[in-house]
Amino acid sequence: MDKIDTQGMSGPANSGGTDNIYPHDENGEPILPSAVIKPRRLHTPEMVKELKILINEVLDEREYKKRMAGPYDDVKPLPPSYFDTKHFQYRVGEEEPPYEDWRQPDFQVGLSPEYKPGYYQ
Repeated sequence: MDKIDTQGMSGPANSGGTDNIYPHDENGEPILPSAVIKPRRLHTPEMVKELKILINEVLDEREYKKRMAGPYDDVKPLPPSYFDTKHFQYRVGEEEPPYEDWRQPDFQVGLSPEYKPGYYQ
C-alpha cells in the first residue's frame, strides 16, 4: 500500500441533508453572509483599565507639580496612587478600600476668590 485513497473516505450521503443552507445568486454561487471580525487586542480589558488609570495619574501628578510650583493658594494633596498596593491591602471577606480619583474638579484655574484687582491699582 504505497498511497492512501482519499477519494472514497467520505461517508454515505444523507437524504434530505442541508449541505448548503445559503441562497444562490443567478450564477448558482451561494450568497454568503458577511463575516463578523472581532478585533484582537494586545491588552486584556483589566490591563486597559489599569493603563488608563496609570496615564491619568501621571498627567494629574504633572498638573499637581505645576500647581505646587505656581501661584496657586489652596492645592489639595494627592490621594494614594491606585498602584500603591500597600495602601489598598484588605483581608479576605472585607471590601477593597475605595480608590479616590486624582482629578480635582472643584479646582478652577485662575485667580483666587480673594483677589481684588481694584485694590492693587
